[in-house]
Amino acid sequence: MSECSTQLIHETARVHETAMVEGGVQLGRDTSVWDNAHIRKDSVLGDECIVGGKSYIAYEVQIGHRVKINAMVYICYGVTIEDGVMISAGTIFTNDVFPRSTTPDLLELRSSDPDEETRRTVVAEGATIGAGCIIGSDLKIGRFAMVGMGSVVTRDVSDFHLVVGNPAKSVGCVCRCGKPLLKWPEGAPSGSRVVGCQNCQRSYKITDGQVSEQLASEGS
Repeated sequence: MSECSTQLIHETARVHETAMVEGGVQLGRDTSVWDNAHIRKDSVLGDECIVGGKSYIAYEVQIGHRVKINAMVYICYGVTIEDGVMISAGTIFTNDVFPRSTTPDLLELRSSDPDEETRRTVVAEGATIGAGCIIGSDLKIGRFAMVGMGSVVTRDVSDFHLVVGNPAKSVGCVCRCGKPLLKWPEGAPSGSRVVGCQNCQRSYKITDGQVSEQLASEGS
């Protein structure tokens, strides 16, 4: 049975009867929470978000507008997800660098509360994380970046970069629309060039592997 703090949940938000939404959670306009999802206390979700079935969002997680979280996603404390992000099914976030269950003598459970080893991660606007990924701690996944399915992310991902593998490595860059722009021949290239998206005609400048959008008024 869902536990909803009604004053913080927009009247157009939809919460499945089997979902658990703890006190202090904020759900924005037209946000949907599906079956058996669990959202811990004081988390914030913006407008038009989707939380898929059996997903778990820890306490105080911050989620922007129009974020898609597919089924069976685990989002731990310390994660911030900006607007327009997609997190595909089975993705797991982490936040502890040196996790242990107990004290060294094995006689006491360690507290699960945040401490000096707890790290924060940001997923910037427009990024996509593919199905079955594992996201390490103390990271930033850049704007409109794309993480290929099954990847293990252990370092920051630059804006518009496509990363794949274990550990995930950059293999190219993608457009805002998600289509590939360029594949690196072997590692991110040096020098500067302008590339265009064949799907939506947006242009990007790539300088020593860093990708930035080019305004229509800018020359090549």
